Amino acid sequence: MKNFHLRLRPGGRRGSYEINMTEGPLLGKLVQFSVPLAISGILQLLFNAADIVVVGRFAGSHALAAVGSTGALNMLIINLFMGLSIGVNVLCARFYGAGQNRDLKETVHTAILIAAISGCILIFLGIGLSRPLLQMMDTPADVIDHSVLYMRIIFAGMPASMLYNFGSAVLRAVGDTQRPLYFLLTAGIINVALNLFFVISLHMGVAGVALATVISQCVSATLVILCLMRSEGPYQLSLRDLKIYGPKLRDMTKIGIPAGIQSSMFSISNVLIQSTINSFGSVAMAGSTAAGNIEGFLFTSLDAFTQGAQSFVGQNYGAKKMDRVKKTIRICMGLVTVLGLVLGVSAYLAANPLLSIYSSDPAVIAYGKQRMLINSVFYFTIGPMNIFVGGMRGMGYSVLPMVDTIFGTCVLRVLWVYTVFAAWPQWLVLFASYPVSWALTGVLAWISYLVVQKKTAKRLEGRA
Repeated sequence: MKNFHLRLRPGGRRGSYEINMTEGPLLGKLVQFSVPLAISGILQLLFNAADIVVVGRFAGSHALAAVGSTGALNMLIINLFMGLSIGVNVLCARFYGAGQNRDLKETVHTAILIAAISGCILIFLGIGLSRPLLQMMDTPADVIDHSVLYMRIIFAGMPASMLYNFGSAVLRAVGDTQRPLYFLLTAGIINVALNLFFVISLHMGVAGVALATVISQCVSATLVILCLMRSEGPYQLSLRDLKIYGPKLRDMTKIGIPAGIQSSMFSISNVLIQSTINSFGSVAMAGSTAAGNIEGFLFTSLDAFTQGAQSFVGQNYGAKKMDRVKKTIRICMGLVTVLGLVLGVSAYLAANPLLSIYSSDPAVIAYGKQRMLINSVFYFTIGPMNIFVGGMRGMGYSVLPMVDTIFGTCVLRVLWVYTVFAAWPQWLVLFASYPVSWALTGVLAWISYLVVQKKTAKRLEGRA
């Protein structure tokens, strides 16, 4: 376990895995931070892709539809708790940037204990609510039993998922995105190997891919906890010191609960969209599942810079360096806009070979390609929206971006389904709600960010 130790440079300076976000050139450090994070996110998606490809190829289109139809519902239940990890990341970055080591230590120990408790709560929520919620979504009768089984196994592994995500949030706050990448690579290899064994050799179908995912999550959670325990910095974890510190939990929830509500409301709109997709039948569901999985890779690539903006803003806000806060947002805006345009158009141009990885059915591929025509080509509009949201959270503002996102995406998409789509009930019209909502929310988030930036600068000047 030697590799888990934080290597300190001479003079007690920050370890080789950490990034000093408060000094030096920003562009290189943002790329250094975000690229491993993007690769980590892509590896996580490969877990799901492995599930989808293996089940689609070896268990049939019904099993593929069953796995894909649970995604939005899973996130609806999970996101409220996952929002707390955003609060953990912001607080740890702020305390680390300000050099407040005791506050950082208390935040870490509160976070890990809350992660374990949240995971246990999610077991009961997921297992108990899976069937009634899937029925509410009008999941077809030929799919629902497989979907329920998949969800229940996935939620049995929620404690491991929560521990990994909360632990990774701590590491990201100090600039360490490399070790979570190594941990996910290890878990990913295990996941793919178990997928093939459970589905092809043991013929376990959706149960096999779910079980493989849970086992791999346990591996990554164990590695990240060991990493925190063996670190030598102020964020070192001691299981004996696990305790919920009231002020830290309050600050964590102040940022995390609005972020979780935002994500949950976002998922509600996606559940509504998924319910509408279900009305087109299992072939359309399978096509949408494949295209949505490809779009997930695009989102993850851009979201790495959103998390970079959040962490860099958090550290520089803690160090009271607003000039670097503004520069961070400008750089990240440029990066996500260009990257979103290049990746989105490239994904659509390669739609046929990409979708054929998931299914050989021409009808499935046709539905998926039509979805990608709308979503992938216009994916560059989602990046700026998220950068502004990440910047506001980094400065401790979470309610305002929540309101912007709920109105700009959730409310608009619901209205779209019941008005525009109701008048023209076509596949392309349904998915047009995505780029329209991204663009509108981006404008709202930009206005809110300018207000927050001005208020924050005045507050720091007043304290000075």
